[in-house]
Amino acid sequence: MGISYSTPQLFAAALGLQSPWEVVETRLDRTANHLRLTLDFARGARFACPACSTENCPVHDTEARRWRHLNFFQYACYIEARQPRVRCPNCGVKTVPVPWARPGSGFTLLFEAFTLTLMQDMPIRAVSDLVGEWDTRLWRVLDHYVTEARDQRSLAPVTAFGVDETAARRGHH
Repeated sequence: MGISYSTPQLFAAALGLQSPWEVVETRLDRTANHLRLTLDFARGARFACPACSTENCPVHDTEARRWRHLNFFQYACYIEARQPRVRCPNCGVKTVPVPWARPGSGFTLLFEAFTLTLMQDMPIRAVSDLVGEWDTRLWRVLDHYVTEARDQRSLAPVTAFGVDETAARRGHH
């Protein structure tokens, strides 16, 4: 027999949220064709410092943020939350990363993974049209992961490389 959930519990389970994070509101706007999930953390919650991992740092303040998530049926889904900044005794005030998105991204990790999978076999413009996002935003996601992969790859074994100069004869630089 299956487990019965309320709507916020269902979305919290689907997102894999853990304490202190919880879904506090779900709002489906049929005219705008989007679903908004509002997440928050419990009052008095404490977080680890993202820089030095000091536990139990108090929340200094929050910043309202919004991330694009995977579609919910035909509706674009957005996650909105107050992203906390903690006051660490060692490091000062630091922004706590949220578990559903990488720092600085306007997309959730699942949305990025989905679009990157599509980008392997489709032009980015086609992916943009399919997911309803600007192609420039998707190019930035791709650039982030390509740069990260390039930075992790060692070129120490390379001893020589060649350059094809035939294009230079045709006026290409």
